[in-house]
Amino acid sequence: MDPPRNAQARDAAFAETVRRTGASIGALYLLAPDGQQLLLDVLCGAPADFAAPWTRIPVTAPAPVAAAVREERMVWLGSQEELARAYPRTAMALPYPLVLAAAPVTGVRRWGVLLLMWPATRPAYMTQRERGNIASSCGRLARLLEEAVEDGSLVTPGDKPRVLPAGSGHRPASPELAVADFVERLPGGSCALDLEGRFTYLSSGACELLGKEAGDLLGTLPWNSLRWLDDPTYEDRYRAAVISRRPVAFTACRPPDGWLDFHLFPDASGISIRIVPSGADTPPTPAPRHSSRSVTPARAGRLYQLTHLAAALTEVVGVQDVVDLVADQIMPAFGAQALVLSTADAGRLRITGYRGYDPRTIERLDGLPVDTGFTPAGRAIRTGIPAFFSTPEEMRRAHPEASKISRKQAWAFLPLVVSGRPVGCCVLSYDRPHAFPAEDRAVMTSLAGLIAHALDRARLYDTKHELAHGLQQALLPRALPAIPGLRVAARYLPATRGMDIGGDFYDLIPLGDTAVAAVIGDVQGHDTAAAALMGQVRTAVHAHSALGTAPDQVLAGTNRLLGDLGPDLFTSCLYAHLDLAGRRVTLASAGHPPPIVRRSAHDTGPLDVLPGPLLGVDPEAVYPVTEIPLTPGLMLTFYTDGLIERPDVDLDDAIAGLARHLAHADHRDLDALIDGVVGQSGSHARRTDDIALLVLHEAADRSL
Repeated sequence: MDPPRNAQARDAAFAETVRRTGASIGALYLLAPDGQQLLLDVLCGAPADFAAPWTRIPVTAPAPVAAAVREERMVWLGSQEELARAYPRTAMALPYPLVLAAAPVTGVRRWGVLLLMWPATRPAYMTQRERGNIASSCGRLARLLEEAVEDGSLVTPGDKPRVLPAGSGHRPASPELAVADFVERLPGGSCALDLEGRFTYLSSGACELLGKEAGDLLGTLPWNSLRWLDDPTYEDRYRAAVISRRPVAFTACRPPDGWLDFHLFPDASGISIRIVPSGADTPPTPAPRHSSRSVTPARAGRLYQLTHLAAALTEVVGVQDVVDLVADQIMPAFGAQALVLSTADAGRLRITGYRGYDPRTIERLDGLPVDTGFTPAGRAIRTGIPAFFSTPEEMRRAHPEASKISRKQAWAFLPLVVSGRPVGCCVLSYDRPHAFPAEDRAVMTSLAGLIAHALDRARLYDTKHELAHGLQQALLPRALPAIPGLRVAARYLPATRGMDIGGDFYDLIPLGDTAVAAVIGDVQGHDTAAAALMGQVRTAVHAHSALGTAPDQVLAGTNRLLGDLGPDLFTSCLYAHLDLAGRRVTLASAGHPPPIVRRSAHDTGPLDVLPGPLLGVDPEAVYPVTEIPLTPGLMLTFYTDGLIERPDVDLDDAIAGLARHLAHADHRDLDALIDGVVGQSGSHARRTDDIALLVLHEAADRSL
């Protein structure tokens, strides 16, 4: 089916970009509607099979195209070595010499990424002219996408990427007789492959050396039609030629002992191959030979795909991450349309994630006994043996009721086993009958072992996270008390790395009818030890405050307690006593960032609070006191350093920027104000420290 008119215009602009930049391979990725994934829309210069591991790429993935759209910058990698240093997972699955550029396609919105690849023979650096050409091409693609949307067209990629012929290539034409005679006179044999790897031409010399007629080989893949070339080593040499665009050579043994040298010469239209008998006196070490009874080896593409997915599975954290990875990358890799991932829990199958199934179907499956005969999942878990059903008839013969659960037509039940212990079952299913050749079964089984280990780690992580989160919630205030004449709002955000638990805290402590204490602190680190110490500090502050102790003495008493406990962790803390009747605010700081005081839009800035040492450093430390009037409409913002600390940004500049934001922010809704402050502080995905934020607004006058 031809693509719609707007897609044709986009394809033409994309192909022209590949031709003009001299790239050997190009790809255009578009953001999915949810903005969380990049989907491969169109490919040029390579077969679609090469891109199978990268048809769907999460925006958060450690890959060049994801970094380009996530950071809105062009990513340039001048060599395979640079790729390996910056993106080891991508380099592992693409181990060929190349130069790569990934540029964001951005207009009125982020659309996606343009990926270009060159042979390693080109210079490793990018000129300003080249950068400008790529940027202008991205701008043109963005305009075409915007025009398509204005016309009411969908720009979401289809199930499979469109594959365009390379702009500089040409389709093979029938050779003239003179050219054919010339080739036939050459010693040895000559043949040609298209970019998909299929024979398009063979000389009589090539047929003689290969041992087959041209009619038996034309249109076939060498490793399919010539059993002695059925080894991933040889297919890998073809892939290396296509991607690197460099000549490649290898030696293979045609049984029983006929050694042949293959020389591959690639360009944008295909590969020319020269075949000659090996001239070495001593033949090279034989490649693995396959008897008629041996298992067919996995294709090189499958091996690299497995390597890519294995690397991805090592990086997942929680159970939902495992589900998303299996659904977004493993399902498409095997052409499946649906997924059920279950775990074995207390003798029952618990569905942890699914795609492509009706929720009512999942309700019927969730909670079935592990020894159920209703579906093959229970038997797969009990025996550790995978089960494959290519048609509904095969399923009905083994499990009559299972085929009635859904309208799926083929299934692969993969047991998830770790060290002999059943973890769960991964079910891939298909909307049409689907054959499972031995190669696919072997790869799926290997991948199931990797999924099992990833799922087991993820369940352990989620359990620890839930415990840590419960501890965090128990230590922080469940709700802030209502204080007459004072509006308050607070927020705690954990770091996005580690166990999502930390030592930042805040509190609001009523001190009778006309006074209140506001506290914020930051315990060093963000782990369970920091959270436990945070609970001790908060308890100590509460105890001293309840006695009516002055702010400096609250900090001094807490500091002495920490000195006795010897926690090996230090704590910053800011304590403020608000006398609502006397209209005064008294503050003391233990090495904490200064609060932001807003008296009006034109009078906002950090309060000059002279800090004392961090809590836990010096048992005899003294903490100076600062006092300011509690004027009508005064707003105080307390925060921890996670809100303001950024690489390459001066701390004073960051505090000044926060003050400017608060000066002009709408303070009528404090929760919305906090949302704006946190949003301005940076991306959630890049936050490496906890954030605590406490805002107090004197409510006597809200007009300022």
